[in-house]
Amino acid sequence: MAAQGKKVGILDVDLCGPSVAKVLGLEGKEVMQSSEGWVPVYTDAQKSMCCMSIAFLLKNNDEAVVWRGPKKTAMIKQFVGDVVWGELDMLIIDTPPGTSDEQMATIEELKGAKLRGAVVVTTPQQVAVVDVQKEISFARKMGVRVLGVVENMSGFVCPCCQEVTDV
Repeated sequence: MAAQGKKVGILDVDLCGPSVAKVLGLEGKEVMQSSEGWVPVYTDAQKSMCCMSIAFLLKNNDEAVVWRGPKKTAMIKQFVGDVVWGELDMLIIDTPPGTSDEQMATIEELKGAKLRGAVVVTTPQQVAVVDVQKEISFARKMGVRVLGVVENMSGFVCPCCQEVTDV
């Protein structure tokens, strides 16, 4: 999306297992403070994609985050309201699996935004499919339209012959 000229923000609200910073190659980066709030970490000089994650606030990425609901909710509120996102074409939110505090707090904080809907990502394992069914039900109960479901890690492509093997 950023490669297509869109301004994209990625918010990692998987507070106990943040992975977006690592996936984007941003480990070790720090969030800067401005007079307007936290400045997210940018992935490129053109500032086409930015990211906010608790991973940027931890001294040690191996450190466990052991928080209950109210503290998680407060952090998500800060991520949504106190981060200087700027003008974005879209905000992608990575949540932990399930239907817990992170999902509820995020939806509550975005009530005034033009939320288009949710894309649910799953893996082909049966236990993940069961979780996704619950997440879809949760989204509907919260008034969030489900735009689609994406199955991730469903096959391995051999680098030599390009044959696909189901995982």
